[in-house]
Parts: sequence; C-alpha cells; structure tokens
Amino acid sequence: MKLFAHHGVAVAAVALAALSLGGCTRVRTHQGYVIDADLVNAVQPGVDNRDSVTSTLGRPTFTSQFGGGDSEWYYLSRDSRNLAFNRPNPVEQTTIRVRFDQNGTVRAIDRTGLDQVASISPTGKKTPTLGRHHSFFQDLFGNIGTVGAAGMGGAGSGNPNQQ
Repeated sequence: MKLFAHHGVAVAAVALAALSLGGCTRVRTHQGYVIDADLVNAVQPGVDNRDSVTSTLGRPTFTSQFGGGDSEWYYLSRDSRNLAFNRPNPVEQTTIRVRFDQNGTVRAIDRTGLDQVASISPTGKKTPTLGRHHSFFQDLFGNIGTVGAAGMGGAGSGNPNQQ
C-alpha cells in the first residue's frame, strides 16, 4: 500500500514539472509581410508602376510620410523569438523599399535588414523637463487657495465685470 502512495507522489511531481516547463517553451512569431523572393524579383525598375506592384506584391505595409506622400512604399517582415512572457527579440527583419518617380513608375527597389534597426534606450522612467521641480505633494496641494481667490479672477473673486 505504501508503494502506491510513493508512486502517486512521484507521478504528481513529474506532472507538475512537465506543466511548469511547458511555460518555458520558445515562442516564434512573424509580423508583417510574407516575402516571396520570386515575386519581389519580378518587380523591375523602369517597367512596373504602382498598379503592377500592387497586383504583384499587394498593398504595402506603410507608405512614405515625407517627400510626396506616395513616392515610397515599404514592405516590412520581422521574425521574433522569446521565452514565455519575455519581450520578443527580433531575429530577422527585412524591409523592402519600392521608390517611385513622379509618373508612378518604379525607380528603385532597396532591401535592408536587421542591421538598420535603431536601438533606442530611454534615459529612465520619466522624461527630463526644464523648469520647476515640484514634489508630489506640491503638485497635489499647490492650487489650494488660488482657484476663486479674491483678486485672481476666479469665480469667487467678486469682480463685477466677470460673468
């Protein structure tokens, strides 16, 4: 009888270990455009236009916001990996930029990778500002007595010109 009791504890321990390790699996994700090299290579500068690029590659991930609006189209593809609930780490990224001339004809096609991604490191958890430095309590209680005070133009100031 005691043999079965020890066996049950061992099975429960193995099951608990399997469940806890299941949360540590590596998660792979893909975001954005799914690149087909043959389709991308089919787009030719000087030959294709916006309509043919749309029919070949589909709608872009985003378009240029500067320099004429629709003069550059971007197709972005990113593969990431992370463990459980950690922040995803990009493993591979490809950005395809299709540039158009004024007539809407493809001028050039550029490809960039993960090496062109900028890493931004904030300087802390608050944004540095210029000016006065107040404590929490000064910000919280700083306006007491100023709203509606006599001579300040508030509601209780007694100014007859104010309605």
